[in-house]
Amino acid sequence: QVQLVESGGGLVQAGGSLRLSCAASGRTFSSHAMGWFRQAPGKEREIVSSISWSGGTTYYTDSVKGRFTISRDNAKNTVYLQMNSLKPEDTAVYYCATRRGVTSTLALDYDYWGQGTQVTVSS
Repeated sequence: QVQLVESGGGLVQAGGSLRLSCAASGRTFSSHAMGWFRQAPGKEREIVSSISWSGGTTYYTDSVKGRFTISRDNAKNTVYLQMNSLKPEDTAVYYCATRRGVTSTLALDYDYWGQGTQVTVSS
């Protein structure tokens, strides 16, 4: 069993930055791929970014490339999402998720989910 707890969300003006953290329990964290997803009101949950267990492979959806950076610290069982140059369209609940094996862009491939953290970007 893996438990995930996100933090770092909040209200920020357009152009600002936030850093999301996702703390994981369970000693197998280092062997799990991690993903950040988001869901805006009335929209489907979408992949934002993912990272392999080693950190060597990352993925970003087109709309956040060059603005967001995913990283992980396996010693701390934590994955981060640094979000810069935030836009109002980034407003959503952000979720971290984990799965064994390789990364995936599909939400249904992930086994464990956090409770989500709200990110609101004002114009």
